[in-house]
Amino acid sequence: MQAQVSPQAWHFSWQLLQPDKVPEIQYFGASALHIKISRYWSDIPTDQYESLKAQLFTQITHFASGSKIVLTRLCVALASLALSMMPDAWPCAVADMVRLFQAEDSPVDGQGRCLALLELLTVLPEEFQTSRLPQYRKGLVRASLAVECGAVFPLLEQLLQQPSSPSCVRQKVLKCFSSWVQLEVPLQDCEALIQAAFAALQDSELFDSSVEAIVNAISQPDAQRYVNTLLKLIPLVLGLQDQLRQAVQNGDMETSHGICRIAVALGENHSRALLDQVEHWQSFLALVNMIMFCTGIPGHYPVNETTSSLTLTFWYTLQDDILSFEAEKQAVYQQVYRPVYFQLVDVLLHKAQFPSDEEYGFWSSDEKEQFRIYRVDISDTLMYVYEMLGAELLSNLYDKLGRLLTSSEEPYSWQHTEALLYGFQSIAETIDVNYSDVVPGLIGLIPRISISNVQLADTVMFTIGALSEWLADHPVMINSVLPLVLHALGNPELSVSSVSTLKKICRECKYDLPPYAANIVAVSQDVLMKQIHKTSQCMWLMQALGFLLSALQVEEILKNLHSLISPYIQQLEKLAEEIPNPSNKLAIVHILGLLSNLFTTLDVSHHEDEHEGPELRKLPVPQGPNPVVVVLQQVFQLIQKVLSKWLNDAQVVEAVCAIFEKSVKTLLDDFAPMVPQLCEMLGRMYSTIPQASALDLTRQLVHIFAHEPAHFPPIEALFLLVTSITLTLFQQGPRDHPDIVDSFMQLLAQALKRKPDLFLCERLDVKAVFQCAVLALKFPEAPTVKASCGFFTELLPRCGEVEPVGKVVQEDGRVLLVAVLEAIGGQASRSLMDCFADILFALNKHCFSLLSMWIKEALQPPGFPSARLSPEQKDTFSQQILRERVNKRRVKEMVKEFTLLCRGLHGTDYTADY
Repeated sequence: MQAQVSPQAWHFSWQLLQPDKVPEIQYFGASALHIKISRYWSDIPTDQYESLKAQLFTQITHFASGSKIVLTRLCVALASLALSMMPDAWPCAVADMVRLFQAEDSPVDGQGRCLALLELLTVLPEEFQTSRLPQYRKGLVRASLAVECGAVFPLLEQLLQQPSSPSCVRQKVLKCFSSWVQLEVPLQDCEALIQAAFAALQDSELFDSSVEAIVNAISQPDAQRYVNTLLKLIPLVLGLQDQLRQAVQNGDMETSHGICRIAVALGENHSRALLDQVEHWQSFLALVNMIMFCTGIPGHYPVNETTSSLTLTFWYTLQDDILSFEAEKQAVYQQVYRPVYFQLVDVLLHKAQFPSDEEYGFWSSDEKEQFRIYRVDISDTLMYVYEMLGAELLSNLYDKLGRLLTSSEEPYSWQHTEALLYGFQSIAETIDVNYSDVVPGLIGLIPRISISNVQLADTVMFTIGALSEWLADHPVMINSVLPLVLHALGNPELSVSSVSTLKKICRECKYDLPPYAANIVAVSQDVLMKQIHKTSQCMWLMQALGFLLSALQVEEILKNLHSLISPYIQQLEKLAEEIPNPSNKLAIVHILGLLSNLFTTLDVSHHEDEHEGPELRKLPVPQGPNPVVVVLQQVFQLIQKVLSKWLNDAQVVEAVCAIFEKSVKTLLDDFAPMVPQLCEMLGRMYSTIPQASALDLTRQLVHIFAHEPAHFPPIEALFLLVTSITLTLFQQGPRDHPDIVDSFMQLLAQALKRKPDLFLCERLDVKAVFQCAVLALKFPEAPTVKASCGFFTELLPRCGEVEPVGKVVQEDGRVLLVAVLEAIGGQASRSLMDCFADILFALNKHCFSLLSMWIKEALQPPGFPSARLSPEQKDTFSQQILRERVNKRRVKEMVKEFTLLCRGLHGTDYTADY
């Protein structure tokens, strides 16, 4: 990389291109030339343009019969040179290229010259697309190339239609055309070449290149202006139907895929323009039907076909365009296209069907995963089509399912049933079906389905889950599906679908579930004890039970909690006695995880419920202490006992903290009775072995309870304790604990935000905290740096109101500024510049007089913060920053500009996307 950008590259690259070198070395030489021309054009004196051009032409002629990779690289270099010289220094560049290569006096044979010219003409538009030309130059060069098109297309037409042209030349012509159309050449100028490309589709060697050229030509954004040309293309596309059917019959997936791409490109990019041509509605409908054939192409995706997935977005586009017309025109098109969309639903549900069990058994896991994603895409399409077809679509699906399940004539396949249910589920998952009159019938049909395999059972579960909101409004129907869900819980193969469905039902219908609660708890306990489910499903199941118990009377909750948790508590008591080892650690973390997931959703306060009116009468009135607090107080000693043995294991400590953190988040003020005990336990934990999770839980307590006078003393004591321990850690060397430093910074920021009084305490060494945070700004870990910047953006606005903060900023603020400038100068990752800009903005807003003095002093030393800066650039930066006290976004832009100057990247390729 360094060699290629060095001044010497101008010399060594020509030497590396000498004929006695191997192609890899010649390639490096050509590549270095391209980099110099494209990125360092300003290095080349004007009087050397012509000699450089001549040298490149000579080399290209030489390599026309040599290595192809070197030839391509040299063509790219010449293309870059042409783009930099056009239009003034080299007005007719393309015409000159064509003329030079057609000259007869060349040592290279005609075909070699022809292929070299085509290579050069192909890379020219590609180089333009990726070039970093300034915007005004880009417009000039684009206009110039559009004119030069006149020198290229006649040549391409001639070569493509000439019977004597060898296949390799015609292939190259199609690639060259494909490259030029992306310059938004008027579609009517491409007509002759597009027709020639359609003719070339019959030649198997040229098929792929022809498809690419046609699709690129049709897909350019500007093409929709040329409606007459588009109308001429429809018969050409429809003319491919025989070839398409033949390919499908012969199992030729590549040909069917290519023809489908052409049909979809025309339909998807221009449906609006073609729908507007009302008098041509029949030919467009024929195109739509051809695309329908591609959607329903025989065989199972992705094993026997890969084409149908290409068509799905077309149906979205067509629907959007139809629905965007004014009412009268829309009504006409709805009449034509509603039947088409009903047919589409049938086709999609047929494509979504699973293959036979035997066939599916042979599929690889990768194919099964692709099929799963394909079904999700079909599901999204069905959901979208619902907007066009409305409630009639649900009735249609329901009628089909009803006929299938009640027909005695033919035995139905489970695949057919599953696909219809899948269609229902796709719509019910995201669209409110509460008004639908077919859902009661569907709920009635579900128990009649004879479930013979896992895929069908899964879809039945997910369909019930998708209807959980409907069940909440029609609680009388819960009883007809709940037994199915509880039965499925016992089957490990239905783990994900049955547990997630139960969780949805418990969340949506919890006020109607008390009559079933005992049964749900019993079945859940049973499957948990039998360890049927994997860890994450066990956690979901506990969340489901949390929702369920929330709606019961407090004594009922306690009774259920007792039977649910007792076995785990006994297990935990046993584990607490054992000597720590990896297997009992897993068991402990699992049990603690179950408890914290249960407490995440067990919420008797109803502060998140939006039920109104008569619903409220069903709610139990909480009496006495919160059940979660009761349980936590009972197991508190046990948790401490577990902790005492596992204090140096981050995972166990994290699992313990998670129980309290989830409980605090759910219970909020109800958690208050636990605050003193928990503060004391956290203090002991952190004193023995500091861990990030303990700081995160402390932050949570500060956030919720620090502003309440009753809880301030224990929280203040805990805050002071963890701060002094962490400051000691900084003295010993904090580099090994970036996670602790990160959490500590977040805790300090939270304290400043919620309760700045914590910084008034005499026992808090604010100066040491400030210095540690400056140190943390220099950590290599981005999250830690971000958290430290967050701390300073909370601290600086408190300069005036919190006296110790004001004092330390006055004394040590300059040190902070120097650290920020070092980071911007290149010490920190460029992705963090916005965070450092926030600190500069806060300094400017809240400590203006100090900053104006410090920034001049700090930028005084030569070479700081970067040797690449001139004194004028530093001066401009400090003036810009001091001027901007209102617009934070402007400060971020200034910092980005300045950091690029510091790193020597300003105006280079590397920063184009920055």
